[in-house]
Amino acid sequence: MKSSALHLAMSPCPNDTFMFDAMVNGRIDTEGLEFEVEYLDIEQLNGAALEQRYDVTKCSTAILPAIYESYKLLDSGSALGRGNGPLLVRRKGFEGAVRSIVVPGLHTTANLLTHRLFPEIESRTPMLFSEIADVVAGGEYDAGVLIHEGRFVYERYNLELVADLGLEWERRTSLPLPLGSIVARRALDAEVIATVERVLRRSIEYAFAHPMASRDYVKQHAQELDDRVIDSHISLFVNDYSLSLGEEGRRAVERLTELKL
Repeated sequence: MKSSALHLAMSPCPNDTFMFDAMVNGRIDTEGLEFEVEYLDIEQLNGAALEQRYDVTKCSTAILPAIYESYKLLDSGSALGRGNGPLLVRRKGFEGAVRSIVVPGLHTTANLLTHRLFPEIESRTPMLFSEIADVVAGGEYDAGVLIHEGRFVYERYNLELVADLGLEWERRTSLPLPLGSIVARRALDAEVIATVERVLRRSIEYAFAHPMASRDYVKQHAQELDDRVIDSHISLFVNDYSLSLGEEGRRAVERLTELKL
């Protein structure tokens, strides 16, 4: 790694690898920036952001208030949209009220949504997102919150939908749901941050223009390798808000986090 390289962290999910592929794999002009990349589960990313471990990182939008003095929210790269929220699921045949659930991390947007939308749930246990469907299907918890590829394949585990948390959010706020954000350390030079924003947007534009260029890179890190699942994931989480939050996207982030951007 050259001394000028930025330490970049992202999740291995298809939307991140799709968006970042062009800038980390030399498909576009990075204006001299180089990146050392690490891939972490979303809750690991949140913990790392709290520790200011990376120069540029993905994080749950829900954690922005806790890191806002240290990190700047970038205009590009967010996972934000409509109809793309986490899913609360339970095993088929479950009877009774949902009281104990498993969530993909206590700092995640998924957990914040369950707290706000279903305050009657008494227990929320954190677990790696890729293990949640199995433990719910096994009866260890009343229900679980699925993110990433899991939201597309839960029926394989004999699970059924309790609530689409994104649709509940939209119904109550009329805003898109801001799930994940890309942030840069405020300690970086302002011009470096501005360059990261330009390069990231250029990388996403390249991904839209050449959607299959990143497929090998995406599959290298994906939990589900089925092309249809990958395509569904990317189309749901990468959209115009990923290029730029825009006014509506910023209002959505402010509503979720209670920050004034």
